[in-house]
Amino acid sequence: MKPRFGITPDDQAVADAIVRFSAEELAPRAQAVDDQEISTVRYVPLLAELGVMGMNLPERWGGAEISPTALVLSLAAIAEACASTSSMIGAHFLATDSILMGGDDDLQQRYLPQAASGKKLGAFALTEPRAGSNPADMATRATRDGSCYHLSGTKHFISNAGEADFIVVFAKTDPAGGHRGISAFVVDKETPGLHISAPEKLMGIRGAHAFEMSFDCRVPESQRLGQEGTGFRTAMRILDNSRMDVAATCLGIGEAALAAAVDWAQSRQVGGEPLAAKQGIQWKLADMKMRLEAAWLLTLQACAKRQAGVAFSAESSMCKLYASEMAAFVADEALQIFGGYGYTRSLPLERYVRDARIMRIYEGSSEIQRTIIARGLLAARPT
Repeated sequence: MKPRFGITPDDQAVADAIVRFSAEELAPRAQAVDDQEISTVRYVPLLAELGVMGMNLPERWGGAEISPTALVLSLAAIAEACASTSSMIGAHFLATDSILMGGDDDLQQRYLPQAASGKKLGAFALTEPRAGSNPADMATRATRDGSCYHLSGTKHFISNAGEADFIVVFAKTDPAGGHRGISAFVVDKETPGLHISAPEKLMGIRGAHAFEMSFDCRVPESQRLGQEGTGFRTAMRILDNSRMDVAATCLGIGEAALAAAVDWAQSRQVGGEPLAAKQGIQWKLADMKMRLEAAWLLTLQACAKRQAGVAFSAESSMCKLYASEMAAFVADEALQIFGGYGYTRSLPLERYVRDARIMRIYEGSSEIQRTIIARGLLAARPT
């Protein structure tokens, strides 16, 4: 992964170690992971040794405490080799970010060091069958019952849930309160009344398993993150971080697809000359490169604002939106350059296309990102 403007030597050093690991451990197995739907959770011990599972956490809790830029570079390097692995890590970060931002010292002490060391895997349960883009519509309830809450409801498309040791679950503690009535809880996997389905059959990122979950269980009050009614605000802060993680995965897919297209165009002979000599192919490559670099710059801008400790919601949405649409474009154009060979499963092009498709949907669809960006713009220029 080449150096780019705004990336420090320390950031690059972190990324270089991940690039080597990804090339040696992830890339050779990525096709088998996809073909056989092998869970990438198997990589957690190795990733933990590199510090990846705690990259988003401070040293106090066993984390690496690296910069947002180094985190993005690392996830992009992992995704360039295997997007399923990057997606699994991103789901873990959602859970640990939740505890870091919303939990008290006791919760943080009980979960974060073991999450950073790879001894515990996290999941983040916000989405429901009838409440995806609008969490205020969620039907899952948390009703106080003495010193506990009775948790009831269903969550859907929850990454890592079947293999996770703990799950951050969002539920309505005040059904009439809209988004202000949402609270968050940490639920351990052995909690009686927690049921998890078999993995969903996914189109892409087949090694990042997603599950449906149902709840009819009691959770101690001590497992609540923050005060009642603060769950939605916590979730939105976490998603600002997570959208940058998704952008990083998209950057990795884009890098892999473009590199494959360039190599093919230079080696494939058509009419006695390399495909790369054709102006039409050169223009495709130029457009792919331009969009990839634009996505990098939007993402690095979001990293800079996050590092500075200022609001970065708009920048997070912009980089997630643009990078996800870039990955789809670049992967599809790369497949087109490969022609019929790209459509076969003996080459990774069709995997890149399938893996990229979900990026425009999860962590807020492209339509939701456009709404967030526009609302911020309009609020900044009132009439």
